[in-house]
Amino acid sequence: MNKLDPYAALRIREFNIFLFVRFLLVFGWSMQFIVIEWQVYSITKDPLSLGIIGLMEIIPAFTMALFAGHIVDQKEKRNLLALCTAAFSLISLGLFLLTTDSVINSWSTNSILYSIYGLVFFGGFLRSFFGPTIFSLVALLVPKNIYHNAATWSTSTWKTASVSGALAAGFLISWIGVDKTLCLVFILVILSLIFTFLIKKKPILNKKIGEPMKESLKAGISFVFKNKAILGVLTLDMIAVLFGGTVAILSVFAQDVLKVGPEGFGILNASISMGSIVTMFLTTYIPINKNTGKKMLVSVFIFGLSIIAFGLSSIFWVSILALFISGAADGISMVIRQTILQLKTPDDMRGRVSSVNSMFVGSSNELGAFESGLAAKLIGPVAAVVFGGTMTLLTVGVTALKNPVLRDLDLTEEIENNQKEV
Repeated sequence: MNKLDPYAALRIREFNIFLFVRFLLVFGWSMQFIVIEWQVYSITKDPLSLGIIGLMEIIPAFTMALFAGHIVDQKEKRNLLALCTAAFSLISLGLFLLTTDSVINSWSTNSILYSIYGLVFFGGFLRSFFGPTIFSLVALLVPKNIYHNAATWSTSTWKTASVSGALAAGFLISWIGVDKTLCLVFILVILSLIFTFLIKKKPILNKKIGEPMKESLKAGISFVFKNKAILGVLTLDMIAVLFGGTVAILSVFAQDVLKVGPEGFGILNASISMGSIVTMFLTTYIPINKNTGKKMLVSVFIFGLSIIAFGLSSIFWVSILALFISGAADGISMVIRQTILQLKTPDDMRGRVSSVNSMFVGSSNELGAFESGLAAKLIGPVAAVVFGGTMTLLTVGVTALKNPVLRDLDLTEEIENNQKEV
């Protein structure tokens, strides 16, 4: 294949099926997240309740991450993805039932709220398996010489689904209601499960099947902490996401600060992902392999600035622009992180390394949601967002000074070597 071909990964049939499955799952999950946040804040009017949603997901996702990575490296990936999807459909069904009129009219507010938290907790458990399974499956669908291209398209698909789901959720809440929107999520998940079986079973590349869990987990953690490039990029993203996240309290801004209703809420959420989509598609034509580390640092710095601008804004279109820029900067950092992980992770360790990644970055989303909710309750939503953006800027500065391996990272030679493989 032409090494400059931006559509190299898309010429593989099973990879296209995988992208469609991932789009359906993320579209549904994104809708579900937005709808549940809206519903929870509507019935409680307490920003801390939004933080608790994040806390309920992070506890199982974080504590189960390494165990999940060990299991993923030991099991066949297609069937594991199907099993996770089937379990996810049960969560979607449960959330739909909890928002129906019959339940709302017969259950107390606390009973509904705690049941939602319970299903979110179960979702966090599943997420610990979803991440490493999907990450590992990508490497089994495309040849190594186009890993970086596949990583870009996979991440772009995830973000496209996020923006579509977030935008659709805001409007669907207004048009058809919370319960019918969650019913649609359930249908999408079932559809993704059906298409998953169009992907053939893949070989298990781990040569140490049956390896004791303690040794397996130790090997995965040791690999990450010895690889300065991987450790550096994960640490930077973790802290930036932890303090710079605003998604968890966007419903507060939509309802109480900007006063734009559910449609505006959906647009605010969608603008973040739309920015990511634009930059991620551009990276398929303009690779990020040269001066990779510096580009990572600059993108996270711009992310922090835009978060501060959003927090200070009281004008809807300015808020949309600030979130769009934050998403664009975040999109670059995500592509860089996924490219580094795909290129530098051995096939037999993909599940465990991806799990460590989810502990660093994925779980920090939920912990960041709790931090944002708590900060919003204590000092107000505007101050909470500005504080988070400021901490992100400080993190970039410290990383640039203290981590020369990440700062000087360049993937040009490694990508070119992979391009020459047949």
